[in-house]
Amino acid sequence: MGTEISYVIDTLYAIFAMTLIIFMVPGFAMLEAGIVRTKNVTAVLTINTLIYAIASMAFLLIGYKIAFGGFGAEGMSQWAAFLFQMAFVGKVVNIMSGGVSERAKVVPLAIFTIIMAAVLYPLVVNVTWGTNLLEGTVLALSMYDLAGSTVIHSTGGWALLAAIIIIGARKGRYTKNGGIRVIPASNIPLLTLGAFLLWIGWFGFNGGSVGSIASKEGADAVALTIMNTNTAGLAGAIMVAVLMYIKYKKLDITMILNGALGGLVAITAGPDLYDIYTPILIGAIGGAIVVFGVTFFDKLRLDDPVGALSVHLLNGIWGTLAVGIFAVNGSDITFMGQVKGIVLVAIFAFVTSYIVLFIINKIIPLRADNDEEMQGLDVEECGIEAYPEFKRAF
Repeated sequence: MGTEISYVIDTLYAIFAMTLIIFMVPGFAMLEAGIVRTKNVTAVLTINTLIYAIASMAFLLIGYKIAFGGFGAEGMSQWAAFLFQMAFVGKVVNIMSGGVSERAKVVPLAIFTIIMAAVLYPLVVNVTWGTNLLEGTVLALSMYDLAGSTVIHSTGGWALLAAIIIIGARKGRYTKNGGIRVIPASNIPLLTLGAFLLWIGWFGFNGGSVGSIASKEGADAVALTIMNTNTAGLAGAIMVAVLMYIKYKKLDITMILNGALGGLVAITAGPDLYDIYTPILIGAIGGAIVVFGVTFFDKLRLDDPVGALSVHLLNGIWGTLAVGIFAVNGSDITFMGQVKGIVLVAIFAFVTSYIVLFIINKIIPLRADNDEEMQGLDVEECGIEAYPEFKRAF
């Protein structure tokens, strides 16, 4: 009877964690809808909706078997185990789609979503969390990444980098003399709501990855993981607020929220391994990385409207390295093992994403043409304006 109760509790917890993670779907959608100009809001909402639907279906039909070898689970319903993993898959493409918003077309992004969810992301999962086709080879990974600082966030970040290189910057973002034109967010309240939905979703993201809550030890591990996750988000937000005030004497809410998200990404690799104070340092460094990362990528003229390269790519790397530096549990974790995992995933994710996007771009151009970009993707791509009563600003 005790085994059956544990089975039921862990099944229920996996479904609850999955539900929290799905809150990240409107989280990404609201964040991106708040950051882009009003003429592109419907297009952003459309691609976010399609990413969830298409990625989930592709993972159900193809990707899950590639990642884990088939349906099956110990200690909980196999269907709950699938749902939990399915909740992750769209996030990889969400990271990428936000960074190319305001100039990327919906259909080619949807096609890329199919390939990422069915093949590319499942292969990354296979060699890290799954059946491990590299086992016994020199390339086999020993990286510890509880909930995906590298597996999810950096994978999405590398795909985004490939996409930005192919698609280029928004029209007018960078001037010929090297200047940067600020394109302000259209809806700060919506952006804030999105960020906090993501923050809440992270508790399922990381807490659910512990796996079991049906024992005292499991419950303590889950609670510690969620506590450390939240702490890192707090530290990231505070660090960015301090740095922005020192640097500009302004408190930019968009940067503060991205600092929180950066801290959350950074802690994702090992929130179950730290004491309750280490996440303060990890999250604070994550926030600082966001501030300096945004400036760094702008200097390279890599136009990323939502700051995803800084939040997800750089902090995914930092969070995975932090496990090798700070982990107090897990004696088999090594710093070089973490580095090896980061490098191999980076090479695979960037190269394969670039090849796939390059081919798609040759068949169906990823980027809207100049007239479409000026008019706004809402009209051209969706035929529905999010704010039809507003005068569009070009």
